[in-house]
Order: sequence, then structure tokens, then C-alpha cells
Amino acid sequence: MASQCSGPTAGSGRGTGEQETRAAASAGASPPARLLPLLALACGSSVATVYFAQPLLVTLGERFALSPGLLDAIVTVTQLGYAVGLLTLVPLGDLLDHRQLITGQLALLTLALLAAGLAPGVVALLGALAMVGLLAVVAQTMVAAAADLTPPARRGRAVGTVTGGIVTGILLARAAAGLLADLAGWRAVYLTAAGVTAVLALLLRRFLPANTTPAARVREVSYGRLVVSTVTLFARHPLLRIRGALALLVFAAFSTLWSGMAQPLSGSPWSLSHTAIGAFGLAGAAGAVAAGVAGRWNDRGLAQRTTGVGLALLALSWLPIALTGHSLWALAIGAVLLDFAVQAVHVTNQTLIHAVRPDAGSRIIGGYMVFYSTGSSLGALGSSLAYATAGWPAVTALGMAFSLAALLLWAATRRA
Repeated sequence: MASQCSGPTAGSGRGTGEQETRAAASAGASPPARLLPLLALACGSSVATVYFAQPLLVTLGERFALSPGLLDAIVTVTQLGYAVGLLTLVPLGDLLDHRQLITGQLALLTLALLAAGLAPGVVALLGALAMVGLLAVVAQTMVAAAADLTPPARRGRAVGTVTGGIVTGILLARAAAGLLADLAGWRAVYLTAAGVTAVLALLLRRFLPANTTPAARVREVSYGRLVVSTVTLFARHPLLRIRGALALLVFAAFSTLWSGMAQPLSGSPWSLSHTAIGAFGLAGAAGAVAAGVAGRWNDRGLAQRTTGVGLALLALSWLPIALTGHSLWALAIGAVLLDFAVQAVHVTNQTLIHAVRPDAGSRIIGGYMVFYSTGSSLGALGSSLAYATAGWPAVTALGMAFSLAALLLWAATRRA
């Protein structure tokens, strides 16, 4: 199976937004100011769909009479779909036109969300959520598109803006889903998301230029070879492996906190409601400012310093987090520090790895996000086991261990 991309053509009748964006890209300037925030919003809303089910598990269990094992399957199939999409869909960004690929995936994601919101039974629900996870990887294609549209001197800021939308979407997804479900039922969560996704697809159809990828010239490439080359790229370039390993450890620490936080907050002495627990995502999202700061530092050639400062803050954030049983303010401060650190390192990683092979940006980001997903799963599993074994002190110890391991890895490999 082969795919063919044709070079840019001069067309008439296109929207002014697309014309401005294409002109900026061809002139080596940054894209229009409105495009990057739009991509950030689309990234955040897309990746949020992967996490909507988590605060709805009890409701879904009651609605479909599910056993505990099937409740876990609801989260698992979505995550598995996302992992498959990273390896099979994201690499297409190096082969196909970004505008068509992104808007096409958003349209299909809209249909998958509609199917989830209208699912009559558990089998239909699981199938729809698997497709939601698969198609939500469009967020990573948008990160690659933002990097491609922006000249190297300002690429860090562009990646920072769009990546900030992703992590903010992850943090706010649970709170938004819980609040909307309380107001209008669980189906409203997915139906509303479908409407938002459809609107974003139409907006990006207007403002994204066609043929934005480095690969947008006449050529034929085997899809199978394209996917396999993702592994080859990481085998050839040590920087990709190092930054991937840092992502695994950093997001293991991130997931250790956010996956395990509900248990101490719902128990004594706090006994918080689901809505109140979800509101802590707002505290973590305040750290989104780190994405822009890290992007500017990277553009100034301070990537190693940004990484070191971020990883040091990540380790320090667990000191106030350890005091969760005594102070909710301590948890909030720790959550802000942790999210600030994670975003700083994440933006730096993506800026550096894209520069290794800009023509393979989508494959590199897709492969990198496999490390991210592995770390997130590892942190969630470890947090659950640690809390069951020795309570919140064990969870904080695990998060600190992941953070210190990342700091030591960076120290040992920074010269490379």
C-alpha cells in the first residue's frame, strides 16, 4: 500500500486565515497569532476525551450493570486505542497533508464521541471508546504541525503553547466531565464533546494551510515502512532514547499523583466530593504557564538548564505533596510545582527531538509519546499498589523515586 502527496498548488477562493498562515510559513515567520491558541484548544479538547470516562465509572457501572472488571475495561480500551494510534496514525503526519489529516481525524473523532454518547449497551460503548482513544492522537499530529509551521528560532514557544493545551486538557477533563454529568447525565459529556470537536474541525479547516509538512512534495512511501521507520529513528539517535526515557519517568511521577490523589481526599479527614477532588485539577493546570516559559528558554538555547530546573522542581514538589493528610494547601502547592515541572520538561523534550529530524517530526513525536503513555500507565498502576500496601506515604515515596531517577538520568546523560 502506498500513499502519494502532491506539492503545494496555488488556489483561489480559500479563506483569508489559510492564506495568512501559508504566507507566514513560506516567509519564515511565525503563523498568525490566532492559529497556535486554536491548535492548543483543539489539542486539549481532543486528549481530554481519553480521560472523560474516569470520573464516570460509578455511573456507567450502575447504568450498564457492570462488574468491577468491566469497569476497568472502560479505561483500558480507551488507553489501548490511544497507544495503537500513536504508532499507526501519528506517523501519517510525515506523509499526508496536515490540514486534511487533522480535520479528517477530528471529523471521525466527532462520530466516535457521538457513538459513545448514544451507545445502547456495553459492547457498543467499549467499541466507541476504543475508537475515541485511537483518534484522540490527533493532538500529537497538531503538535508536529505547530512545529512545522514555525521557524526554528521560535519553535520552542510554538510547541510550548500547543503542549500547554494538552496537559491542561488532561487535568481539566475529569473535573469538566464530572460537573457536566452532574448537570445533564453521562451521555451529555460525550455529546457535548462531539459538538465541540466538530466546531474545532471546521475552524482548523479554515485556518490551517494545506501542504504544511516537510514531506509535502511528490513522492510515494510505503505505509508499512513509514511505521517501521519510527523504531529505526529511535534506534539510530541516542537523544531520542534519552528524552523518551525522561518522558517515561516524568509522566510516571505525574500519573502517580493524579491517579492516586482521589483516595486520600475522599477518605478521612477530608471526605471530599468527586467535584471537589476534580477541582484540584484547576490547581495543577495553573502550572500551564511553564509551557510558554520553557518554550522561550529553549528558543534561547537553554534546553539543558530548563530540563535540570524542571526535574529539580519535580523532585521538590513531593515534599508538600507528602503533607496531604495535614493540609490541602500543601497539596495544591505541590500540584502546581509538579505540573509546572512536567510541562517544562515535556516542552523541552519535544522541541529537542523535533530538531533531530524535522522531516520526520510526526514519527518522532508519535514514538516519544509511546514512552509518555508507558510512564503514565506505570505511574497509575504503581500508585494503586503503593496506596493499597502502605497508604499515601508509599505513594509519595514512589513519586519521589520516579522524579529522582529522572534527575539522575539527566545528570548522567546531559553531555550526550
